[in-house]
Amino acid sequence: MGYLIGVTALWAFSFSLIGVYLAGQVDSYFAVLVRVALAALIFLPFLRPSLLQGRQRMTLMALGAVQLGVMYIFFYQSFLLLSVPEVLLFTIFTPLYVTLLDDALFGRFTPFYLLTAALAVLGAAVIRYQGLDSGFWLGFLVVQGANLCFALGQVGYRRLSVTLPASLPRHSVFAWFYLGALLVALPAFALMGNTSAMPTTSLQWGVLAWLGLVASGVGYFLWNLGATRVDAGALAIMNNALIPAGLLVNLVIWNREADLPRLAVGGAIIVGSLFLNEWWLRRRATVAA
Repeated sequence: MGYLIGVTALWAFSFSLIGVYLAGQVDSYFAVLVRVALAALIFLPFLRPSLLQGRQRMTLMALGAVQLGVMYIFFYQSFLLLSVPEVLLFTIFTPLYVTLLDDALFGRFTPFYLLTAALAVLGAAVIRYQGLDSGFWLGFLVVQGANLCFALGQVGYRRLSVTLPASLPRHSVFAWFYLGALLVALPAFALMGNTSAMPTTSLQWGVLAWLGLVASGVGYFLWNLGATRVDAGALAIMNNALIPAGLLVNLVIWNREADLPRLAVGGAIIVGSLFLNEWWLRRRATVAA
């Protein structure tokens, strides 16, 4: 859980950094390519190809292609259609995708996880619900594409981890994840990128460097590692913890308006759903014992 909480704090800055300094100014496909390439550079020196079988390498690359490559393409496009708070709002369904996909891949059905995930969605909706008109639906669909890719990547990595030895040093194979994302980001930029919308300031380059090396490189490794150490309910709930964290950063640093009472109530519901999930796990363990 510590990894997920730490990365949540780290990623809370990403929404505003993209929305304020990159969206509409730097080509989104170029931004995705730079983030993925920088993240890959961190882990390539540690790569030990012999530690994974061919099928496992391909699976890890496929997960990176979906969770990072395709997800980022959807994600960056959403900032051209929506504001930062609206993007945050539309991520509220990710916990439901996580629980459903996790049960599907592990061949089970856990109704309680749906309950706790639904509570997390409710908390997020309390924080960011406002009247939305039909002009937002395209943005909504784009964000849902990103949500599904992110959820599938997390759950897929959990499933893959079950087949890997516990002693395997994960940092020695995680470069495959970023190489898979590069297989999506590179042709996407080549085919659809706008070379006239490159970064023009040192601040934009600095934001890209931080997003690539820290938020993507360190962040996705620790998030996926953390996803293997919690149950599906806790993972689903932590996906929505990004919403109050992101809004707080947006409010405090960039002085964007936020409804503090809503933020407090919604955040309390999300935290409450996490405690409810932990209580249920302890109770189930006691009954089993």
